Amino acid sequence: MNKLVLGLPKGSLQEATFLLMKKAGFTVTVGQRSYIPNVDDPTLEARLIRAQEISRYVEHGLLDAGITGYDWIVENGSKVVEIADLVYAKQGLRPVRWVVAVPNDSAIRTVADLSGKRIATEAVGLTQQFLEKHGVRAEVEFSWGATEAKAPDLVDAIVELTETGSSLKASNLRIIATVLESTTKLIANKTAWKDKWKRGKIEQIALLLQGALMAETRVLLKMNARRKAIGAIVKVLPALQAPTINQLSATGWVAIESVVEERIVREIMPRLKAAGAEGIIEIPLNKIIA
Repeated sequence: MNKLVLGLPKGSLQEATFLLMKKAGFTVTVGQRSYIPNVDDPTLEARLIRAQEISRYVEHGLLDAGITGYDWIVENGSKVVEIADLVYAKQGLRPVRWVVAVPNDSAIRTVADLSGKRIATEAVGLTQQFLEKHGVRAEVEFSWGATEAKAPDLVDAIVELTETGSSLKASNLRIIATVLESTTKLIANKTAWKDKWKRGKIEQIALLLQGALMAETRVLLKMNARRKAIGAIVKVLPALQAPTINQLSATGWVAIESVVEERIVREIMPRLKAAGAEGIIEIPLNKIIA
């Protein structure tokens, strides 16, 4: 039987990744101390690995494919095939940023002010590339953790990953520059990508994951209405293409349904009701294949 070896991120992205995989149709389970998860697909073998390392293992062919951050692909300089952007993170559906942060009372205001300073970060390569781009020479040291606590007593500045910036503010740090914006990516080994079966499997996973992500922010609205109200309802109701309208058994009545952004439902439901819609229901979605 053909097998695809897939690397999944251990740590902060693990829970969100497992949930996304489940919505895509793959149930992943793992023991508390295990690095080899079980997947309810006999053609998939999963490995639970730190996101920082996945791109290297994919590049070297130890993994056929993997889910990791664009930041770690750049940090490792990995030569891999980038298959799909999967815009999700630990706290929500948004990109994350590597930023330069300094204590609130620091005299450092710009990137140029970092010249000759000491910077702590887990992303040494990213930081060095950023400084070189700006013509700044500074001492960059690897941080094993608790990076935010190191300024100002141990270092002058840090380069840290953030989604909202709230934890930096809580540590009395302010952002002076963005080093890199990163999204989660599905990547593949170059040799695996040339294999017909493996490529097909990777493309299947990419399609289903992207479909699951698209469904995260959308719902299906269904309603009944008199035929004469169709025009007024359609004016209110957005859709991926156009609303679906079906004749009901009752003369003069139709069923209308449409996929819409969840965030607008609270605004349009009263307008739909006013336009003549009845029996409006909202249904969550698992996947949308556009």
